[in-house]
Amino acid sequence: MTRVLLLPLLLCSALLNAAPQSSAHSSVQQHVRLHTAQGTLHGTLLKPSGTQPVSVALLIAGSGPTDRDGNNPEGGQNDSLKRLAQSLAKHGIASLRYDKRGVAASRAATPNERDLSVDRYVSDAVAWAHLLKANPAFDRLILIGHSEGALIASLAAEQAQADALVAIAGSSRPIDQLLREQLAPRLPPNLLEQSNQLLDRLLAGQLTPQVPQQLQVLFRPSVQPYLISLLRQNPGQAFARLQIPTLIVQGSHDIQVSVADAQALQAAKPDAELLIIPGMNHLLRISALDLPAQLASYNNPHLPLAQGLSEQIVQFIRRSGKKPASS
Repeated sequence: MTRVLLLPLLLCSALLNAAPQSSAHSSVQQHVRLHTAQGTLHGTLLKPSGTQPVSVALLIAGSGPTDRDGNNPEGGQNDSLKRLAQSLAKHGIASLRYDKRGVAASRAATPNERDLSVDRYVSDAVAWAHLLKANPAFDRLILIGHSEGALIASLAAEQAQADALVAIAGSSRPIDQLLREQLAPRLPPNLLEQSNQLLDRLLAGQLTPQVPQQLQVLFRPSVQPYLISLLRQNPGQAFARLQIPTLIVQGSHDIQVSVADAQALQAAKPDAELLIIPGMNHLLRISALDLPAQLASYNNPHLPLAQGLSEQIVQFIRRSGKKPASS
């Protein structure tokens, strides 16, 4: 699966398996299968107990082999999306989070990363959304995308018939620009030049079969088709096209996506709400800016979510239900 440094892409039927399990927070958890033409995807539905329809959030994970809980074997276990889902349930909002195709329980759906693309990730998000929209237990659908998932959410929103969207740590710039910025201080001049040449070729839709060993993690041949599909996207333009209420969430201590990116997203869609959370890093935890502290939070699922994050998202979801869509 593709990894951007530390950054964290045909509905046939859906089966709810096993008996619901009650949690300590008056919620019900169910395993969900989504059958598509390219294989079966797996997810977890968490919803508050009760019989009245509630809002439901579709949580879309970031880049790389990131599973439904927000964990990545290349970046550690942090349970960021799992913790967010649990917090939403405490506030009366259901959620569905899922393993992307090629990842964890959904690995068999696309075992070869050469076959992955942004378009396929978008189609998967739309199919999950249609499943939720057809469920009478839910009255509104909110897409919540984290990092690269914010782009997928923006691209999927119209087909998904989403009622609102939350972009957490989403970039406003084409990904090649973000990569060049990230790599510039980290690579020696010769490797930086080669990485820029590789990006130029990918932007032109060209594959490079021979890649220096030091750059394999980013540009290995098997991931290049996905990168080509990703580099074609302009996150700011996709976000600007949205005609639904939107919230941009950004941490001040995110070392992967900057506050300036969040501000640029808002500039692209001026009616979007912008929430900057002081001290929050890319994995939704409060952290110092130094690299050791940041990395420690990437592999600690016991750290609480940044204070106010869930509450502010919940308030937006409730508020947006009373707003007309953008004109």
